[in-house]
Amino acid sequence: MSEQTGPVRDVFEYALVRVVPRVERGEQFNAGVVLYCRAKSFVAARTHLDEGKLLALDPAADVSGIRAALGAVERICAGGAAAGQAADDDAGRRFRWLIAPRSTVLQPGPVHTGLTADPEAEVNRLLDLLVR
Repeated sequence: MSEQTGPVRDVFEYALVRVVPRVERGEQFNAGVVLYCRAKSFVAARTHLDEGKLLALDPAADVSGIRAALGAVERICAGGAAAGQAADDDAGRRFRWLIAPRSTVLQPGPVHTGLTADPEAEVNRLLDLLVR
């Protein structure tokens, strides 16, 4: 038997949230990350809208509407009354709903996996690494 060294790391899944200002053109950029860790019943989203990128791709983009949609992703992850119809869903169900393919201005990317001892720190790290 060997002793484990370091903190216990759990499997997590994550997907990027992409802004596709004009769906017909297919141009996109990352504006958030959604992370789910089943072992911790943890789901969270962090978002950051680069308004300069958005307006470069579509000068007529609805900035406030996109900000509101990104805020809704964060609220759905947080659960509770602010999550609307998803309020009573468990963390995994909210994650799966958010990463379902869609053809709108906000689209989820593919799901990736990793290991983490701290899902909260991991979602912030991924935001800094992949979005900002």
